[in-house]
Amino acid sequence: MIRHLTAPMRSIVRFPLFQLAVVVAAILWLQAADDTSARGTIFNGLDRLVSATVNLFAAVFNVKSFTKSWLTSGFWIAYVYLAGLLILSLVRAAIIFVLDVAARHNAFWLRNAIARERGIAAYRAWVPFERIRPADIPQPVWEETFAWPANNQPPYLPLAQRAVRGTIGYVVVFAAAAILLQALTPFPVLSWLGALVKTVFG
Repeated sequence: MIRHLTAPMRSIVRFPLFQLAVVVAAILWLQAADDTSARGTIFNGLDRLVSATVNLFAAVFNVKSFTKSWLTSGFWIAYVYLAGLLILSLVRAAIIFVLDVAARHNAFWLRNAIARERGIAAYRAWVPFERIRPADIPQPVWEETFAWPANNQPPYLPLAQRAVRGTIGYVVVFAAAAILLQALTPFPVLSWLGALVKTVFG
């Protein structure tokens, strides 16, 4: 019921222009605070971070006043947006934790409602997996092999290994794109990266 009631609000919140407006409003709200307050301290810290990032780019590229203004605005929006995403992720994790505890102990008699909702979501996710099961393989064997192993361990790698693999994949793709841009376009991307590395690590 709560999901149905909040569906219009969630569709508005997911709209990119609305998110941009919220981020700009948050920046202006932080900027209007006194320097000695908590908001002022946050604003000054972000201001120093943005200035350091712009100066880092200025050491690699030829940054003039017009480009510097755009970089400053862009990094302000990017950092505040990332901070907002982090805060929302923590709030979402806290809400899920509270719901798990409430369902486990049947607080406010919510266990059946939460279990029913999650069961429907699990079934909808399960249908495509079950659709490709060969007829000669029993369902319990199919599930134990690919979905729910007998030792109750998830059928995917731990988070650390997945993060390392993802990072390596992104680095390889980024390096290949940089090499192609260096070889096929007039943009000296590798030279810029080399200058950036020298600036960061001295």
